[in-house]
Amino acid sequence: MQQQSTHELLAYSDAEWVGFPDTYRSTGYTIFLGSNLISWSSKKQSTVSRSSAKAEYRSLVIATADIAWIVQLLKDLHVTLSASPTLCCDNENVIFMAVNPVTRPRSKHIAIDYHFVHELVANGSLKLQYVPSSLQLADSLTKGVSKPQFFLF
Repeated sequence: MQQQSTHELLAYSDAEWVGFPDTYRSTGYTIFLGSNLISWSSKKQSTVSRSSAKAEYRSLVIATADIAWIVQLLKDLHVTLSASPTLCCDNENVIFMAVNPVTRPRSKHIAIDYHFVHELVANGSLKLQYVPSSLQLADSLTKGVSKPQFFLF
């Protein structure tokens, strides 16, 4: 997804849950200001997730925290964003969990993270957007991608 304005934040977050059997916890995100990559991360999550949704949600939370920090830094520098930051995720269940105010019994273990992201989405400070895995820029930080996909990114 290409940015039109240099004052828009666009981020991608992703996690690889079972792709690395020795760790089960790879996570990554990228954040763009306009077309410029200004922040990225690729690392192991601090704990092993019990589900793919939890792994993806933890990645979303880590990216959201960095986005919130960048937004505050830009405010301190008197840079006004032209729109709320957008965070792209390739897991529709995770987006649903962040937007939907109902906590399910199977997701109690991520309740604090849930409330952090949900509050930003609810007050319009963050937009979540689904992106298909084939266009998920953070994939190259969490797993091996094909040569054509790498060059596309």
